[in-house]
Amino acid sequence: MQPTEIRRHSVTLQGHRTSVSLENAFWERLKIIASKRGVSMNSLIAEIDERRNGNLSSALRVLVLEDTLHEAGKSIGLT
Repeated sequence: MQPTEIRRHSVTLQGHRTSVSLENAFWERLKIIASKRGVSMNSLIAEIDERRNGNLSSALRVLVLEDTLHEAGKSIGLT
């Protein structure tokens, strides 16, 4: 599995199945974030979906970026 390979991932949002296209590296990091927060992937993605302005895949990438920077003690101030 290549980190830059884009794959479609099925999720359930508000009771409806949908899919998001993300690079494997972002999807794997989302799993870590969900685990750290003690929530399911669907719950994490639903939370981001509710407060996003634009593309869901982009919002998920920004979440990963923010989480990574937070761990490094930095901030980009987007949320």
